[in-house]
Amino acid sequence: MRWAVAGAGLGAAAALLAFAPAAWLAGAVARATDERVLLADARGTVWSGSAVVVLTGGAGSRDASALPGRLHWTLSPEGAALGLHARQACCINGELHLRVQPGFDRLRVELPPAPGVIGQWPASWLVGLGTPWNTLQPSGALLLSSPGLSLEQAGGRWALTGQAQLELAAMASRVSTLAVLGSYRLVVSGDAARGDTASLNLSTASGALQLSGQGQWAGSRLHFTGQASAAEGSEAVLGNLLNIIGRRQGALSVISIG
Repeated sequence: MRWAVAGAGLGAAAALLAFAPAAWLAGAVARATDERVLLADARGTVWSGSAVVVLTGGAGSRDASALPGRLHWTLSPEGAALGLHARQACCINGELHLRVQPGFDRLRVELPPAPGVIGQWPASWLVGLGTPWNTLQPSGALLLSSPGLSLEQAGGRWALTGQAQLELAAMASRVSTLAVLGSYRLVVSGDAARGDTASLNLSTASGALQLSGQGQWAGSRLHFTGQASAAEGSEAVLGNLLNIIGRRQGALSVISIG
């Protein structure tokens, strides 16, 4: 009888694991991102499902912005890790492959080297994060590329190894009459073997609005200092936007986070 009960229990546990609802994965993503990234209307299972990806300002925020269409994923064993394959017609070029390696009080996520642009997202999606994006109402495209990187969480702290580059292409804002403000490049790089601090570098590729800055992402905290200014001849048309972006110091607008 005991063996029968044990066998039934193991069978029930295996069935529960095999058919674990996609909502469980949605809950894990919400907790890991402090509810800033949500997998809404999750359907299917943890292993094969779909959801609407939503950005929010965090717990209690009324700001939210969803990507068009649904994100589809499959999750399967890859050695000691899990392979995550994701597709979304609007935003992922082909199929995104991640290796996820869970552990006791730790989590490691690896993005293998990928040629070209991995995906592109509408800049208007950022409105969901709340201030200041809901005021700026940006438009343009966010293009992600990477020669490979890994993120590891241990004891509530994140460490990054590798590099990722985000191109902010043809950016515009409703608070400016300019059709295009400019294009920008944000590079994040780190080496967890030398510590848990990653560096950020923001630069301007082209445009009337000039942005630059440097920062550090240490553990779960972001510290960034930068500045914004208007290219010669664009001072008057960009004055209001510079007042919103940061603290004015003459012709400059100083940006400070953390």
